[in-house]
Amino acid sequence: MLSKEELKEKNATFWNDFRKEMNKETSVSGRQINWINYPTDVKDVYIRMEVDSTGARLCMDIQPKDDGIRSILWEQMTELKTVMTTEMGIEANWNEESHFWNDRLISRIKWENNELNYYQEEDVPKIIDFLKDKLVRFDKFYQEYKEILINLAS
Repeated sequence: MLSKEELKEKNATFWNDFRKEMNKETSVSGRQINWINYPTDVKDVYIRMEVDSTGARLCMDIQPKDDGIRSILWEQMTELKTVMTTEMGIEANWNEESHFWNDRLISRIKWENNELNYYQEEDVPKIIDFLKDKLVRFDKFYQEYKEILINLAS
């Protein structure tokens, strides 16, 4: 088990290495972006990455304060599910009422690899490859369809 300080250092090293790897990539929009804080351009829609002993995950969280808007955005995403699955290359876990975050109900679409363990050094390059692949694929899908979500959320 890592100490608090060791974990902090491991996390900093991992995310710095991931950032360096992603800096080699350009969005399909043609612009350089901050992949770690992926810009959805939709208020209260976030792309999050999680790594731990149970795997690596890329998550699309839909969390507007207004549950009606969340429901509309969720419905639109489900209409795009087939296209998204094809682009992502793997099935996602779709959960309309995933959990609460800051007193908001979140809808979550999650792509994950549960065979990876962040604390196994040999898995770290595989985690970076997994997250990179999913982010690049997501970007290709998202840049094509984001205007629909922007219009629905405004």
